[in-house]
Amino acid sequence: MKNQVFEQTYDVLGMKIKNPIIVGSGLLSDQDKYIRQFIVHGAGAVVTKTIYPNSEKLHTEKTYSISTGMLNNTTYSKKTVEHWLTILSEFKREQLPVIVSVHAESPGELGSLAARISEVTDAPLELGISCLHADDFIEDTPERVFNYAKAVKERVDTSFSVKLALGDNLYGRVQAAIEGGAHSITLSDTISGIVFDGVSGEALLNGVCGYSGPGIKPLVLAAIYNLRKRGLTIPILGSGGVQDGNDVHEYMLAGANTVQVYTALHRHMYKTLRRIVLEHAQITMSK
Repeated sequence: MKNQVFEQTYDVLGMKIKNPIIVGSGLLSDQDKYIRQFIVHGAGAVVTKTIYPNSEKLHTEKTYSISTGMLNNTTYSKKTVEHWLTILSEFKREQLPVIVSVHAESPGELGSLAARISEVTDAPLELGISCLHADDFIEDTPERVFNYAKAVKERVDTSFSVKLALGDNLYGRVQAAIEGGAHSITLSDTISGIVFDGVSGEALLNGVCGYSGPGIKPLVLAAIYNLRKRGLTIPILGSGGVQDGNDVHEYMLAGANTVQVYTALHRHMYKTLRRIVLEHAQITMSK
């Protein structure tokens, strides 16, 4: 096995990928040229920015770095559904390992969006329904999660993961996703955070926004570990705070099947990705 690590493949949502490191959904995956380059530079797969029908940008999207990670008020893709359908059909022709992140205002609309996407690609989906700082988000509940997952399951045969955030009744929400038809869980979306200007006293980034980065990694690791201890067997895409290859290894020790990296890529994008992929490969070879 030590000599075959670079030929090892991993399964994510029915898709065979060359390594377990997946670029997560975000600003950096809102352009097809970046997605292609992430794959060239070693990503096992890439999750697109979340496609949302008729998405209206009500604020200027920004990020703000702190010592333990990054806060952001970004939500959905700036591109239209029609634009993405064209790009996704190109990705299919090129056989690129892409996961399509989607959301919509209602379960029915999400089911319809999934159906449109399935007409141009057989790429798996990630339901980005738990962005805690989105303008349309009120509260995540098992019922809400179930309704969104079920709506997609009823419209397409495509494999999909439901992306959830840490928080109240996580186990109940995970079970609801499974009952709704999810093939895997992505954990975790960003968690709620806020940062203030020490001089003016005003909240930056329009108030409560998404917090990601190394500060949330121990929390997500514990959540995944506890889900496995409770007997959860569904595949998990771990996400949160990956900075190096050892972080990837820790996620897999906790029970994740594959691991997403995103926030770290905001510095030295492709170089950082290559380093993480290489470090994880070296750890795998040493086992």
